[in-house]
Amino acid sequence: MKFLLGEKLYMTQIFAADGNVIPVTVIGVKPNVVLAERTKAKNGYDAVQVGAGKRRVKNIRKPERGHFGELGTFRHIREFRRDRAASDSSSEEFPRGRTLDATLFQEGDKVKVSGMTKSKGFQGVVKRHGFHGAPKTHGTKHAHREPGSIGGGTGRAGGKVSKGIPMAGRMGGVRVTVQNLVVVKVDAENKILAVRGAVPGRKGTVLEIRG
Repeated sequence: MKFLLGEKLYMTQIFAADGNVIPVTVIGVKPNVVLAERTKAKNGYDAVQVGAGKRRVKNIRKPERGHFGELGTFRHIREFRRDRAASDSSSEEFPRGRTLDATLFQEGDKVKVSGMTKSKGFQGVVKRHGFHGAPKTHGTKHAHREPGSIGGGTGRAGGKVSKGIPMAGRMGGVRVTVQNLVVVKVDAENKILAVRGAVPGRKGTVLEIRG
């Protein structure tokens, strides 16, 4: 079981040994500290809680300070489930206070990365769902980007709007997981991982990396 909290830094490209260009996303991996371990016996599920980043003490609530204890202050806290790996995992693997870094992964490892996508606000159907819009000619006026009929009336909707109809609304800002990404480079000195392909979010997005 491998897991880390990271931060999306930027995208670039790396030249492989055979000369091919590999598009990669560079993820910054600051030291992750194990805060707690959840067990089925005590909590009903198996997971490891880790913290990363720093915060001012004055901005941390007292219950959180007590939970962090001597380990420091943390900006981001996540729990990584390990139900499927419970059979080959023991409580000694991730004791409280253990520090995890980029060396947890190796080049060639397959990972899945989760994060929040870019928030784009309230958008229309053309941008949100890829509608083509109305014709630009033949008398169309002020309706080039309207959605058109939504199937109400006495049709299949029965006088109401059916669930799932593509309409205008808030776009982005949802959790997305990209699977089967390959770790191309591990730089422990500079605390970065480079994975092949794109990952969710903007620069600075907190990412969950699982092996």
